Amino acid sequence: MKTPSDRTRLIAGATQRGRGRRPVNPPVERASTMLSDRADQMRDESLGPVYGLAGTTAARELRTALAGLEGAAESWIVPSGLAAVTVPLLAVARPGDEIIASDAVYGPSRRFLSRWMTARGVSVRFHAAEASAEEVAGLIGETTRAVLIESPASLTMDMLDAPALAAAARAKGVISIMDNTWGAGLAFKPLRHGVDISVQAVTKYAAGHSDLLMGAIATNDAALGRAIDGTIEDVGWHVSPDDAWLALRGLRTLPLRMTEQARSALEITTWLGQQPEVARVLYPPLPSDPGHALWARDYSGAASLFGLEMKGGTTEAGRAFLDALSLFGLGYSWGGYESLATHETHQMAYRQSPARLAGELLRFHVGLEDPADLIADLDIGLAAWRKALKA
Repeated sequence: MKTPSDRTRLIAGATQRGRGRRPVNPPVERASTMLSDRADQMRDESLGPVYGLAGTTAARELRTALAGLEGAAESWIVPSGLAAVTVPLLAVARPGDEIIASDAVYGPSRRFLSRWMTARGVSVRFHAAEASAEEVAGLIGETTRAVLIESPASLTMDMLDAPALAAAARAKGVISIMDNTWGAGLAFKPLRHGVDISVQAVTKYAAGHSDLLMGAIATNDAALGRAIDGTIEDVGWHVSPDDAWLALRGLRTLPLRMTEQARSALEITTWLGQQPEVARVLYPPLPSDPGHALWARDYSGAASLFGLEMKGGTTEAGRAFLDALSLFGLGYSWGGYESLATHETHQMAYRQSPARLAGELLRFHVGLEDPADLIADLDIGLAAWRKALKA
């Protein structure tokens, strides 16, 4: 029998037979205390969770579905995408160890590394965002414990050769952790490409409706799994049953939403690339993007998040562009059904090696609106940009 696609498996997990009469979606069970019939059963985990922290039905089904999507032996859910990044780092790094990460890594991840980890004796080295796998591998030393991979990188969408970097890390006994939020476990599968631990913000595409915060962690390594599980247990993090239920519902339609949004994003980024005010569209699916070859080789799809590098400009012009938009919401995060826009030039100040940009940096997420309407909205924004520069 043909192996089902992700699109089929995410739904088949709800309809599989042999489980008796039940609702399509699991019940929402709000519980801290779990009761047993007898005293000798109170710690018997084979009968189900012994306390609410272990997660009730919706959380367990969500973890199973995410593990299947990632091709993982096991997955875990935590209260935010940032927690999905920090838990593996806490699980594996000890004082005296070193973590290597991209200079373009997600801002809160960078803050955690630079503030929390360094204060507790873990050193951090940031490599150039455009570095090759060989260059990053050359930085691995005797104290390096883990390499944090983020590809495409936050804001500037720099691509890393994740399979080559994971292989180089493994050859030197170093753990590879990949923030795969852009790939969402669907467009790219880190574990199948040799990465040890895959993490993503379920907040984004998996949940898909901008109404919850959650992260996911997945691995096939039993020892790493025990360390991750123990860390989550020790810090006491828990995902509410309501959020788990919402995320599971969103996950069922992930392939359809992500595919449609990527199709719209490609149409819109192609149009933007032809506008005279635009220096460069930062989006790996575009043939003009420096990371396109890696994306075409390793990815089966794309997110609809991209950066827009303008030709010169000012902060005021960037804000005028965004203020003129009526269909793009002004807000952080992405992956939901709605289109969003943010102004990001100020974020470049945190990098050790500033990105070489021709002007202001804007970021856009394309939702499920009609792409023709979004293009018309962006055209109005560009007119506001031009007007602000003439003022």
